[in-house]
Amino acid sequence: MTERKHLGERSDVAAIAELASVAGLTVVDVGCGPGKTSRELATLGAKVIAIEPDSIQAAKNREAEPAAGVTFFEARAESLPVASGSADAVFFFRSLHHVPVEAMEAALAEAARALKPTGFLCVVEPGMDGTHFSVMRPFHDETRVRNAAQEALRNSARRLFREFELFRYVQYPSYPDFEALAARVTGQTFNDIKRERVETDEVRALFEAGRTKGGGYTFEQPMLLDFYRGPKDRVRL
Repeated sequence: MTERKHLGERSDVAAIAELASVAGLTVVDVGCGPGKTSRELATLGAKVIAIEPDSIQAAKNREAEPAAGVTFFEARAESLPVASGSADAVFFFRSLHHVPVEAMEAALAEAARALKPTGFLCVVEPGMDGTHFSVMRPFHDETRVRNAAQEALRNSARRLFREFELFRYVQYPSYPDFEALAARVTGQTFNDIKRERVETDEVRALFEAGRTKGGGYTFEQPMLLDFYRGPKDRVRL
């Protein structure tokens, strides 16, 4: 098994900046959600094609204040509105595990299709060995889909690209109180989480374990980053 190099504590975009510059590149952000990371990439000089499959969130993106360097589209990861060989980079920020399991390998092949021969694919997925996952798991257990995403990367992405490197970093999500957690996880249109599933004694006890001396609650969230370069000639899955 290939060891993951640890990058320390990093934001998602800071982790990317450690590996490659996006200035002047045309990049595709697959599963962009509300577009926060897309906007951050644009501030670094990238031209960002931001893809969101959820129709409600995609509509919000279209209606939001325009962001220089970012163009939003509603599309699925398996069918990107991008010409073959036209993108310098494709990113999946915490989004591959949201692709239907049966479509994950097709989504990775689609990313390879979109990339220039010199392009790269970067997939960032949340790990499952931190205290943040422990809090989330009782009401939103993503064990199966996160494992499926890692399996798709091992089985498909490594065949589609000439080179790959594996990295790891860590983040520390914080909340002022339990209400902030509940509001965050029940406010997403791509995850239908009912509030009554969050407000349980089990979840409250796990949340309370994250209390800090200075006030508020902080948890550990390991992140897994797979970095692929040089898409091979078209590979049939």
